[in-house]
Amino acid sequence: MAGTANADREEEREQSLEFQSIPLGEIETARSRHMWTRSAVHVVSGGDLVVTGEWDGTVTAREIGSGSESLESRWAVDHPDHAVGITTIESDGGDGTVVVAGRGETGTIAGYDAATGEQEWRYDTVDDLGEAVKDTVFYLPYVVSIETGTDADGTQRLYAAARRYERDGETRQWHSTVYAFEPDGSIRWTYETDASPIAMDLDETGERLAVGYNRCMGDHDTGLVVLETETGDLEWTWDPGTEGDRRVGDVSFDGDSIAVSSHGDKRGYLLGPGGAERWRVDLAIETDIGDETLYAYPNHATANDGRVTFVTGNTYAVESRETERRHPNEHRIATYDVDGELRWDDEVRGFVHGLDDDGDTVVAPCAQSFRVRDPETHAVRWFDRESGLIGIERLEGIATAAAAADGTLAAIEEPVEYHDEGQTRGEYALHVASLE
Repeated sequence: MAGTANADREEEREQSLEFQSIPLGEIETARSRHMWTRSAVHVVSGGDLVVTGEWDGTVTAREIGSGSESLESRWAVDHPDHAVGITTIESDGGDGTVVVAGRGETGTIAGYDAATGEQEWRYDTVDDLGEAVKDTVFYLPYVVSIETGTDADGTQRLYAAARRYERDGETRQWHSTVYAFEPDGSIRWTYETDASPIAMDLDETGERLAVGYNRCMGDHDTGLVVLETETGDLEWTWDPGTEGDRRVGDVSFDGDSIAVSSHGDKRGYLLGPGGAERWRVDLAIETDIGDETLYAYPNHATANDGRVTFVTGNTYAVESRETERRHPNEHRIATYDVDGELRWDDEVRGFVHGLDDDGDTVVAPCAQSFRVRDPETHAVRWFDRESGLIGIERLEGIATAAAAADGTLAAIEEPVEYHDEGQTRGEYALHVASLE
């Protein structure tokens, strides 16, 4: 009963928050294996508005307050695609713009007035990536990441990375574009490759953009590029130097350093200017257990104020995708200091779709662990960068998206039915609480 023992230990440490919840409608029930990103949530700066994006394209902005009126809808719109990413562009004297990234036929990025939901601008990445050659989700144009940052001249701009995949027999190919948008939705510059971007991050000055590429199987053969944001010019590149097309899982700036989670060798890196390696740590490297060699991908990285946090995912076997065993560092969160020394580590217990942070607090939405199928893994966990676990909110369904800003935490729950149970757990819902 290892699962029960782990849960008991967590309960001894966890902090309780008062969450408010609201149903989001219907969505296909998840199964034992984790699914692709189907939902998005974003807390607007100031902490008084939360915006959700749903798989059917519905985007809803809700007021955050107290009492029965909290989470009332301010506006709702239909995005042209599955709404899978959300951020905001702030404006002087105005309510700003909510930007939504899509996965679908058009791969649309659109800006909506934060006060009214009126569409201010729209850009269809399909015009650059090309149309899907097969009617399946994995072939659709997909805006995988959007980031906003303020340049040296005080202008807040939007950056986005989009990709499309296609396969013809044994030939596999990616088409991708990185965009810099002006606040009005016009394009400042683009950067195109034949690799698959997976993550981006801006440095705090707004002068450099780091782009991580997960799959490199064409002419573009490097896992990390750093671009100058004024022009889109390439400043420098870095690669784990491993065989195969797997390269980078996530990137995160901390001052002039960049934390990188490597899918190539399953390690975590901290890089200095120009890609100089400051340190590297083994996260879920290939490990012999019994007659199998197992590994797990380091999927996420977040760095701030001299602390670097990595999160690993599911176990795989070198000779087969199927295994009953588990890598010892599967579903683990670990934080290191500026010298690469481990500060603390913990279990997240289920697959984490993505991380968010609110200063010193890191939030992890934890979904199912398909090899164990333990509902106790379904939770939102939040951690202090310096000391580790702060709190856990357990869910009946799986937590697939989370956001934190200005003392507000928001998470999305999706229903799940394990293939060998026949029981639906949880619902499609939004949960919001104050971290203060």
